[in-house]
Amino acid sequence: MKKSLLAAALIAPFLTGCVIAVSDGEAETHWAGKNSSSWQAHHKNNREAISELTMDSSYQSVLTQLKTPNFTELLKKDDDVYQVLFYVTHSKHSDSKTTKDECTPLVFKNDKLVGIGDTALSMIAN
Repeated sequence: MKKSLLAAALIAPFLTGCVIAVSDGEAETHWAGKNSSSWQAHHKNNREAISELTMDSSYQSVLTQLKTPNFTELLKKDDDVYQVLFYVTHSKHSDSKTTKDECTPLVFKNDKLVGIGDTALSMIAN
């Protein structure tokens, strides 16, 4: 017994600052999963909200429903004003960087929704 206490007393100074972590990976998996599901849920919510929009919805009603877009563009062509709101809907990885190619564009002409998606966006580019 005295030898054990003596050994513990001699080894103790060498163990200060050591951390022994035992894990089966669950904490890390749950943490990563929570972040992953968070951005995926956000994208799903955007997709669902966009699918419920109707043509001629007002710009303000869409902003109220979907909140702040990831990107916006504003363009005047002839006598019409176009505003494009981009909402993230289909990222592949949670890299915390959103690009326009991960977004669905909503195209407004004179404050009314006239199109959703890349096809609608390409129609005003011509």
